[in-house]
Amino acid sequence: MAQILIVGASRGIGLEFVRQYRAAGAQVVATARSDAALVALSDLGATALRLDVADTASASGLAWQIDGHQFDEVVIVAGVYGPRTGGLQTPTEADFDEVMHTNVLGPMRVMPQLVDALAPGARLAVISSRMGSISLRTATGGWLYRASKAALNSVLKDASLVLDGKAVCVSLHPGWVRTEMGGDGADIDARTSVAGMRGVLSRLTAADNGGFFNYDGQPLGW
Repeated sequence: MAQILIVGASRGIGLEFVRQYRAAGAQVVATARSDAALVALSDLGATALRLDVADTASASGLAWQIDGHQFDEVVIVAGVYGPRTGGLQTPTEADFDEVMHTNVLGPMRVMPQLVDALAPGARLAVISSRMGSISLRTATGGWLYRASKAALNSVLKDASLVLDGKAVCVSLHPGWVRTEMGGDGADIDARTSVAGMRGVLSRLTAADNGGFFNYDGQPLGW
C-alpha cells in the first residue's frame, strides 16, 4: 500500500489530494491547522496531524510525528495568496511576512524533516504556480504571490540537488483552479487539477528531477 503525505490539506487542492489518494486505497497522512479540518481528514480515513508551517514551534515538531513512515509521495500544498495587487504596490510588512513565511519558509522548514521519511525512489512535489515563472510572465497581478512562488521554485530546485538519487523532486502548477484562492471564475475544478497532478507524479522518472510541470504534464519554463 502506497504511503502518501499531504502538507496543507485543510481545503481545496490539499483536501482533494487526500480524497483521491484515499479512494485509490493509499495510506494517507495529512496536515491541517484547525480542529474542524483535522476531523474532516480523519473522516476520510487519513491520519490527521496538526501543523502550521508558518509557526516555528508547530513546524519543528513534524519530524517526530512522521517518525517510522516511508512515504512514496509527498505533496506540499500549504500556501496563501496575499494582497491582490495589480501593479507595483508595495506590500505591508505584515502581508510580506505572511506570504513569504507560508509559501517559502514553510517548505524550507518542512523539507529537511522529510528526508528520513522518504521511501527509496520517492516523489516529492511542491504546489507552485505558473505565476512564479519569470520566463513565462506577461502580467504583474499579485506580485508578492509571484515572488513567493519564484522563491519556492528555487527552494525546490535546491532540494532536487540534495535529494538526487533518493527522490524525484518537482514543482507543479495546478492550473487556475476553482477554490477559495482561485475563485469561481477559474478554468478547472480541484478534482481535475489533482487527478492531473497525480498522473504527473505517477509518471515521473529520474530524468524529471528538478523539473517544473503543468498539471497536465507539460514542462514549464522557470
